[in-house]
Amino acid sequence: MIKKHTSRFTHHHNKRNSKKTMEVEQVLHMKRGEGECSYYKNSLIQKYVILKTRPILEEAVAQLCGESSTEKCFRMADLGCSSGPNALLPLWEVIETIHSTSRRMNHQKAPALQFFLNDLPGNDFNTVFRSLLRKFYDKLEEVKFDKLGSCFVAAMPGSFHGRLFPDNSLHFVHSSYSLHYLSQVPAGLVSESGVPLNKGNICLAKTSSPSVHKAYEDQFEKDFTSFICSRSLEMVSGGRMVLTFMGRSAHNPACKYGSEIWQVIGDALKEMVDE
Repeated sequence: MIKKHTSRFTHHHNKRNSKKTMEVEQVLHMKRGEGECSYYKNSLIQKYVILKTRPILEEAVAQLCGESSTEKCFRMADLGCSSGPNALLPLWEVIETIHSTSRRMNHQKAPALQFFLNDLPGNDFNTVFRSLLRKFYDKLEEVKFDKLGSCFVAAMPGSFHGRLFPDNSLHFVHSSYSLHYLSQVPAGLVSESGVPLNKGNICLAKTSSPSVHKAYEDQFEKDFTSFICSRSLEMVSGGRMVLTFMGRSAHNPACKYGSEIWQVIGDALKEMVDE
């Protein structure tokens, strides 16, 4: 499932931009831990999106199983996994689909699974591996899927806007609610005289000029092209991707500017600064 939009941070044109990009990659992350304000406790919308697109994931994985019945190990990656309970939800869906497909096709044994969790280096991988993964394996042992091969989970820190894996190594790539983030703040948001062209806004808004819209559009095109080119080298022939990310529809004025919540947050931050 592929839709289009704006805003995350990697790709450089000169030394200055490269330094800014690396700084963003090192510090950007969802709120860590398991507290009340953490991403762990505040990711229900993201869970809803993953569950909503489950039929698409099931179809892609089932097709992959049917076409790669001789594979001994499926290597898969979830790009932009973050650190809450949703981090392992796609893996569970993949396992269930492989199990049901193997039974339906009467395979003697399903392939082993190697699953990579990817996000920026600042992501709270510790919570995933210290707490969530242990519970995941306990649940897997409790269900006791027959014919299921071994399952290995590893972290792959880094920006998905560039290369992450060796050539021809991945069979399946999943990414949910992540690709609308850009690799960096778009160039061209400041005039030649130093005046901010999107003053008063933290994102694209109703007051943003056409040049600001064009800057974000150009940055998205650059980032998404880099993402697709990187995955085209990393994936095996016949591999599958399921990508879900925020988009805008010109036919729906209410969604014309993407998620309206960002404009509300921007207004609130502006009022706090003014006070």
